[in-house]
Amino acid sequence: MKAYVFPGQGAQFPGMGKELYASSAKAKELFEKANTILGFEITKIMFEGADEELKQTKVTQPAIFLHSVILALTTADFKPDMVAGHSLGEFSALVANGTLSFEDGLKLVSKRALAMQKACEQNPSTMAAILGLEDAKVEEICVSITEEVVVAANYNCPGQLVISGSNKGIEIACVKMKEAGAKRALPLPVGGAFHSPLMEPARTELAAAIESTLFSKPTCPVYQNVNAMPSTDIEEIKKNLIAQLTAPVRWTQSVQNMATDGATLFVECGPGKVLQGLVKKIHAAAEVAGV
Repeated sequence: MKAYVFPGQGAQFPGMGKELYASSAKAKELFEKANTILGFEITKIMFEGADEELKQTKVTQPAIFLHSVILALTTADFKPDMVAGHSLGEFSALVANGTLSFEDGLKLVSKRALAMQKACEQNPSTMAAILGLEDAKVEEICVSITEEVVVAANYNCPGQLVISGSNKGIEIACVKMKEAGAKRALPLPVGGAFHSPLMEPARTELAAAIESTLFSKPTCPVYQNVNAMPSTDIEEIKKNLIAQLTAPVRWTQSVQNMATDGATLFVECGPGKVLQGLVKKIHAAAEVAGV
């Protein structure tokens, strides 16, 4: 069985999507439609813009979504048995399996990006990658920091967990993680505490947009970030998509569950190969554990 996976924020690079635009009339049509929907020439920033321009949240998220979805929609033999996306990538996955239309998916991603940017400005916050420490230990340290917001945010692969919280909270946590034996505790160059309670204002804003958007019966299950479980139920998909902004991304568990359910080939659809690397590490850890 074939699983298609879709990347999230951080996969962008200058020039992304340019070859796709040039090589396919269908891709060109969709990119131009995106310019109209967004109200600005995102293609110009994607194809010719500098790294700094691409890093603006209002650009980054739609850009990655467009690259991923247009690649999927213009691939002749695109027939996934299951899909999943990392954070933002879940919206790409939901277009790929027919739950959302291209237009509605893009509108939701744009609203999500703007709502997240607003929440970041309201609550200065950040994230950090913790390497070489057991998930349970990372969680324990996060819980022990009661004076600040610090939570586990992205379960990327065994030995790599991203935490999210207030600036002061992340600073305290990084010191504690190193003391506990983490190989590295790296603050990330992000504008806010994604997948934490500090994203509540964005979650509320996005919830209204999701509830007013048409969701259709998917062609295959989506393994959602919130619970790492497959779903084809529209109401459940909506509920999990709304919860995603303030809940952790359970990527390790999603990949494990897809493999258990029969996925033998994982295909990354979008810019970069970050998820392919994570999938390999998750599989390797499972082999070592004898799973």
